[in-house]
Amino acid sequence: MTRTRLALFGGTSAFYLAIVVAVLLSTWLVTLDWKIMLFRPYQQWPEVHGFLDYYVVLGQRGPTAVMVAAWLGWRSWRQHTLRPLLCLGAALLLLNVSVGAVKLGLGRLGPHYATQIGSAELFAGGDIFPSGHTANAVVTWGILAYLATTPRARRYLSALSAVVALGVGLTTVYLGTHWLSDVLLGWAAGLLVLLALPWCEPVLAVAEAWVLAARDRVRERLRERRRLVPSLPVASGGPRPGFFPPRPPAPEEPVREPVREPVGLAGGRRAPVTRG
Repeated sequence: MTRTRLALFGGTSAFYLAIVVAVLLSTWLVTLDWKIMLFRPYQQWPEVHGFLDYYVVLGQRGPTAVMVAAWLGWRSWRQHTLRPLLCLGAALLLLNVSVGAVKLGLGRLGPHYATQIGSAELFAGGDIFPSGHTANAVVTWGILAYLATTPRARRYLSALSAVVALGVGLTTVYLGTHWLSDVLLGWAAGLLVLLALPWCEPVLAVAEAWVLAARDRVRERLRERRRLVPSLPVASGGPRPGFFPPRPPAPEEPVREPVREPVGLAGGRRAPVTRG
């Protein structure tokens, strides 16, 4: 954790706390939330509504996690390391725990379910603050920049993830599913997860070593089982291993013909001769 990263973590934490306090005290930020909500951007610019309905999926937890996990899984296979997948799992775990706890603790209602104009709509059983779509977009696409192997790739991926996360957050405000303050807190929540990942690296290294050791033990057991199974030698051109030819039929016993006695003999006596 460098000094720059520590400074960013501290500044983002202060910004996060300031947004929460501003909403709790129903300051000018809540007033701005209501002004944007009553402006109804989705009615002002309906021509982009269809496109933004699909674009906001880039912040949805399920589809984005599958897409990024597929890419990082391929990287793990090529680089013979589990670190990319473990980093993604740790980031999503931190995100769900931190964002979910604040969502349930503050219980804010979204714009479509608001009950009193000018109210912060807190502790009303909602789960909208901070914006999960926005925080997920920051973490899911930002993890690609975090795992980049070259400074150039890291710069490009950081810019791309920032644009995607910015667009997803503003899209939720346009669609009326989030207040602006929800999105501001979502950006801060996602950035805090990415900034905290270096502290998880030692734990991830231990987890990777344990998983690889378990894999090697399973492979060794399979090899031992194969050595213990007897294998019959197979001649070239003979039946393949595991193929048992049909049993040949038992040889038939030769049929013995009955012994015929000479005509005229019965009981060992000569038949009488008749003379004419």
